[in-house]
Order: sequence, then structure tokens, then C-alpha cells
Amino acid sequence: MNTILRKSILGIAGLAFTGGVFAGPIAAHADTPAHAAAKPVTATVQGEQSTITLNDEQTANAKAIIAATKKAGLPERAAVISIATSLQESKLENLGHLGDRNDHDSLGLFQQRPSSGWGTPEEITDPEHSTLAFLKGLKQVDGWQDMPLTDAAQTVQVSAYPDAYAQWEKQATDLVAQHWTK
Repeated sequence: MNTILRKSILGIAGLAFTGGVFAGPIAAHADTPAHAAAKPVTATVQGEQSTITLNDEQTANAKAIIAATKKAGLPERAAVISIATSLQESKLENLGHLGDRNDHDSLGLFQQRPSSGWGTPEEITDPEHSTLAFLKGLKQVDGWQDMPLTDAAQTVQVSAYPDAYAQWEKQATDLVAQHWTK
């Protein structure tokens, strides 16, 4: 496998880039073949532009985040923050427990933890529940609508990599623009 690790740049557990196409977290997907139904999304990482490819699951999860945001009665900006957060945390993949490769007991699209009160493992791995839980936290952040995306996401997530969310803002904005009215 021709893979370049971007661990230091992205601040997460390695990403696989093959031929300029994002293939997902290495720990979880090193043996996963490319998905024929993948949809390209442009990504910029420290000034370098590359294409990430969303498979059907990732696209469905982006749509589920948008639907949950609408259900919560929140604007497109909330969906953008949610999708950018999920892109950083799980690459829009609904991750179950990854054993030794797991960060504590983190699960789902937002890598929420049952031990931190986000819900049961079953709830956290339900895209609607996990999005609504994330949005509930977002609504508690004073001024989230006007603050930088990475600050809003970090206030909810309390990540070890607080600036990592910003890199996904354009992709998240594009995904929301593409799917908000559908």
C-alpha cells in the first residue's frame, strides 16, 4: 500500500492518502478497498490541496447530521460545525469500539464517550442521537454562531487537538450546501 502518514499535520491517528485520495484512518481501514460509489470533496491541509473521497456511508452520515440539525431547528452553520467536527473525529464514519486502537471508550461519528455522559454505546453510534447530543452541547456555547468553527467545536468536544477542526470548514460548508435543501 502506497501510504503517506499525515499524523503530525492532522493531529489525529494517521490518515491514509493514496494517489491524493483520502482512504480513512489507518488503524481502522488499512485493508479497506476503495469504494466505487465514493464522491470527491476537496480538502486543504496546511496549504496543500488534495481530494478526500466520501463513500456511501460517509455521505449518508453527512445527510443524517444535516437532518438532525434541521430536526433541532438549527441553521446551516450548526450543520457545518457538526460535519467538520465529525470529519475530524471519525472522517464521517460511525466507528464502533476499535479495541487497542480506540481512544478510551470513544465511539461514533463524533467519538463521544459513554463514560463522559454522551449516552450508551447504542445511542452514541446512532447518527441522529449523537448529532443531537453534539448540537445540545453546541447550543450551550454562548455566541457559537459567530465564533470560529474550531472554537465552537472545541468547546463542545474538548479535544487534545483544539485547532484541528478548522481544516474541515470548507469541506463541511460544501457538503451542507450540497445537501441542505435535498
